[in-house]
Order: sequence, then structure tokens, then C-alpha cells
Amino acid sequence: MTDWARALETGWVVDGAVPGPDVDEFAEPAEVTAALARSREPSLLAVQHPHRTPEAHGRTLSEALPGARRMLDQLLSTAYQRVHDVVAVYEVAGRTIGVLCLIDPAAVDDQVRHSEQVYPGIVAERAAMLAGLGRATSAAMLMPIGAGARLTSLAQRAVAGRPPLVATPDAHRLWLAGPGPVQDELLAAVRSRPLLVADGNHRVAASAAAGSSLLALVTAGPHLRLGAIHRTIAGTGLTTAELAAAWRRAGLTVREVRDPAPPRVPGTVTVPAGLVVELPEPTGPRPRIDHGIVEELLLSDALGLDPEGPHVRVLPEGHDPGPDVDAILQLAPVPLADVLAVHDQGRLMPRKSTYFTPKPRSGLLIAQL
Repeated sequence: MTDWARALETGWVVDGAVPGPDVDEFAEPAEVTAALARSREPSLLAVQHPHRTPEAHGRTLSEALPGARRMLDQLLSTAYQRVHDVVAVYEVAGRTIGVLCLIDPAAVDDQVRHSEQVYPGIVAERAAMLAGLGRATSAAMLMPIGAGARLTSLAQRAVAGRPPLVATPDAHRLWLAGPGPVQDELLAAVRSRPLLVADGNHRVAASAAAGSSLLALVTAGPHLRLGAIHRTIAGTGLTTAELAAAWRRAGLTVREVRDPAPPRVPGTVTVPAGLVVELPEPTGPRPRIDHGIVEELLLSDALGLDPEGPHVRVLPEGHDPGPDVDAILQLAPVPLADVLAVHDQGRLMPRKSTYFTPKPRSGLLIAQL
């Protein structure tokens, strides 16, 4: 397959601001539901979560999708301009630059390689969204495995001296490249290396499951950052003392420390209420990935909590944990060298263990699938 990365045959570029609340601000369904309750106007957030709007009245996602598609049609006709046969050069928050294009779903697991395991329920929901909307409203972020400096250089050169078509107050900028030598060169650079999923493993898996093209930002940086992504325990009523006792019964070393800082290197977990937990040495291949140990040992074995269940949530660094959280389990960021080493070994990281920033904004460029 030689044309697995290609231009958007039909797309829509936002004219001004993306309608409604910031689509990328919310990490949990409850946050989305609350935001949609505050903003009742048509919005991209309502399109992406139609079963969580106040008007849904308990309808399932499949029941709510026809209305979401009509709302998206309305937004595209009023807040977007249609474009054809384009790729986009996208500068994300002034820190990284790359190429927005479509990836053939058949390239997944061949040219495009997962970095993490996924939650099957989330994949099924996102695949249903792709099939129901027929358009991609947000992009996965992929990075070349190995040298990527040429892609960065080509993207920068393609837009040098050109005003962006889209510019947001927080320094997201987007330019379009139509048919011609510049587009050809950009796509050739994208196809020149296998790509690893930096952000959007569920989007990539959903694309493959739905047989739909994947909207992707392919970027080599230069200023990508790997932040921490934590776990929270909610709705259990467990106290800090009960957590410490349970983890000690499981054979873990738990120290009581006043206001422990989040760990910066792997090997420990901190609970802001006053605990530091030393993680055991991994029995399997190195490097160690703390998230898998935490889900298996601290949550499942010691506390009897299902890591995929309602009492365990993912908390990206810098996000509000919410009012009903019993405890935050703070983990260190996974070093990029460890991410690449796991990939080289043919393994997958635990789900939701990497938090690459800056992330591409949803809704700046929407692709017909």
C-alpha cells in the first residue's frame, strides 16, 4: 500500500472559533454532561456526545446519533468553509508542527502502530460515532518512529511567510496545501517512516474497527512533552488509613509523608492526603510501566476494584479531579525512552499511561470519511 496517507478529498475548516464549549477540556463523562447542561446551543461538544445532552432524555448513543448528524450539518453550514483535496500544516500551541491528513484504516498495525492497550467499550463507542457521523471531528496524534526532523523542516518551510487560515488565541495555527509539489512532498514525508500513536489510541482502534479513514496529525515535535496521567478512586468511601492498610496487607511498603509531591521518576505512587507507596520491581520485561502495576496490584488485587469500572478514573496532569474523589494516585510521567523501548520489544503500554502535550484541537479541520 503506497498511498496509505493521503489528502482530504472533502473537509471543512472552521471560520472563527469552534462552536460551543472547548471540546478538549473535559476528561470524564460527568464533566461533559455538566458542560452540555450549561450550554444548550448547538456545539461540537454536543455532536461528539449526543447521548449526554439534556435533550437526550436517556437515549442511547445509537438513538441520539441521527440528531447529532443533523446538528453537525448545521454547524458545517454556518461556522465552517468547505475545502477539497487538501492537507493541512498545523502548528500546535506554538510548540510543535506537523501535517494533518487522512490515514487508511488498513495501515493500522502495519504503518501505524499502537503504543497502548485500549478500553474496548470506548473503542466501540467511537467506532459508532464515526459510522454515524460520517466525518472525523478530532485527530489522533502520530509521531514518526526514528528520524522525523525532515517532516518538521518541510512543514515549517511550506508555511514560511504565509498567514495562517486559522489562528486561535492560544497559538494554534493552520495552513492548507492543495494539490501540487508541496502537498506531494509533505505526504511523502509522512509515508517515509512507520508512525507510533502518541495520542489517540482509541481513535486509531475505532477507525480500524469502523473501516473508516483516520484523521491524524503527524508530527515529530520539536517540543512534544510527556506529562503524567494519574488514577483516581471515587465513590468507594475508602479513607486514607484504609488504603494504607490494604496496600500493606498486599505486601507493599507504604510511608506516611506530609503533602508528598507527585513522583517525577517511575517507582513510587503518591497520594496527596499523605502516602507514598513504593512499587515492587517488575517481574516481566523492563522498562517498568507503573500504570500496569498500579491497576493490577494496588487497585484490583489490594482493593478489589475493577480498573475499567466506575470507581476508577483517569486523571491527566493538570485536570480537576472532581468533588467526589476519595483518593488520587499520582504516577510519574513515562519517559519517552521507555515508550520507545516497549515498542521495540513488540509490547503495548498499559492503557492511558502516556499524556503527550500539546494536543491538536478538535474541530479546526473536519474530514469527510
